[in-house]
Amino acid sequence: METFLEVIQRAEGLELDQLEPLTTLLVWTWNTLYRLIVSEGADVLVQGGSHFPEPTPAYVAGASAGGSLLKTGWIGVGLVMELHVTGKRIVTSPVVAIATERPGIPVVH
Repeated sequence: METFLEVIQRAEGLELDQLEPLTTLLVWTWNTLYRLIVSEGADVLVQGGSHFPEPTPAYVAGASAGGSLLKTGWIGVGLVMELHVTGKRIVTSPVVAIATERPGIPVVH
């Protein structure tokens, strides 16, 4: 059985603090497409799914394999995304793809 460290070392993903403010990400999970606009670092506006019908300020706590270990400030393919919104913890289904939205041309990671 793989350890959490082994899982995150082989997973493709993005460090949010490495992205320019106003970068738009499309994050597909098993159940939902989320659109995230980076404010600064892991602070984002998120829209998508039943929790976020309108753009909502949120903090991307990080990615996990569903347990208590979390790679902070990161979104990873194959892992769940943990968001904090007005004191609530929202955990998505596993991420299947991440794209950086560019005007007219989405770039898949």
